[in-house]
Amino acid sequence: MMDDEPLKKKRPITVGEDLSTLSVHELDERVGALREEIARTEAARSAKGASLSAAEALFGGKRDG
Repeated sequence: MMDDEPLKKKRPITVGEDLSTLSVHELDERVGALREEIARTEAARSAKGASLSAAEALFGGKRDG
């Protein structure tokens, strides 16, 4: 089954861009995309934190220098 509506290409999000030209719907989509990216970033950070903790446990903690 094919849609008659053409696929809309998602705009890349640029931090600091002018938001005054975006519609309420576009702003809602942007907020959703940013929330998804925050969740993805937090998951990556948690995974790296777990790896770091495991390495510190194995090798005896942090080393300065």
